[in-house]
Amino acid sequence: MARKRITIMSPCYNEALNVRELHSRIRAVAEQMPDYIFEHLFIDNASTDGTVDVLREMAAEDANVKVIVNARNFGHVRSPMHAFLQAEGDAVGCIASDLQEPPELFVEMIRQWEAGFPIVAAIKNTSEENGLMYRLRTAYYRLVARLTNVEVLEHFTGFGLYDRAVVEEIRKGFRDPYPYFRGMIAELGLPHAKVYYNQKRRERGITKNNFYTLYDMAMLGITNLSKVPLRLVIFGGFISALVSFILGVFYLVYKLVFWSSFTVGVAPLVLGLFFLGSVQLIALGIIGEYVGSIHTFVLNRPLVTEKERINC
Repeated sequence: MARKRITIMSPCYNEALNVRELHSRIRAVAEQMPDYIFEHLFIDNASTDGTVDVLREMAAEDANVKVIVNARNFGHVRSPMHAFLQAEGDAVGCIASDLQEPPELFVEMIRQWEAGFPIVAAIKNTSEENGLMYRLRTAYYRLVARLTNVEVLEHFTGFGLYDRAVVEEIRKGFRDPYPYFRGMIAELGLPHAKVYYNQKRRERGITKNNFYTLYDMAMLGITNLSKVPLRLVIFGGFISALVSFILGVFYLVYKLVFWSSFTVGVAPLVLGLFFLGSVQLIALGIIGEYVGSIHTFVLNRPLVTEKERINC
């Protein structure tokens, strides 16, 4: 009987200090499971720190190391999805290159996959990152869960193992040029198993996440999974109009009753204008996020442009 192929996909950007150790640990997993053929697919997002040179050396040493080099930095959303769709294994594992996620967990994931689960999601139930950030992430996941009617896996980053059928289903069913992978997994609704891990603190290199990238992912998750914010804008408009009408009637009655001693002044009027202006700006911002998503989809640009392939 032919051995099944497991493709481990790792996106990387300026991870020269981490990719070799990551591959070494993946290879140790492969040695524990000789009944499978392991290949490790890296996609480099135009690193500037020599990551490609390290990957080239690794590919020369091990024919099972495959590398896609992007022509430029296409971001942390598009690049991993491109590599995921290029993977050829019977099952495809996804793990970042920063060593904050344990590669050894693939042993348990493969067992769950063989037990019949097409999706095995790795969930971080503890984290060594900043405690406030972890709590904010928890609050965000719970907010998204309230806004949508699909099951959103809390603290699921994409780290996991996916059956070939899942890869093909995503290839056929989703044509988003700026894809939200976690949302796709939620939308599929296929049976899944969960395995848990502690997220390590980054030891080498610096995180590529900043406020903008975190905000981008947060908004992407909401706009891809829910229309509730748009409807809240409508409700907010009605409520604001009702409050304004009631206050207008109150001021009219007050003026008629106390015609000669009306002393309220213009301060409430100014505050009301600022309040309504703020409501309008928030509403326009929410609508703008959805319009931006539509604009990106209509452009229908490719996920990435490849510069080079190694061992592929």
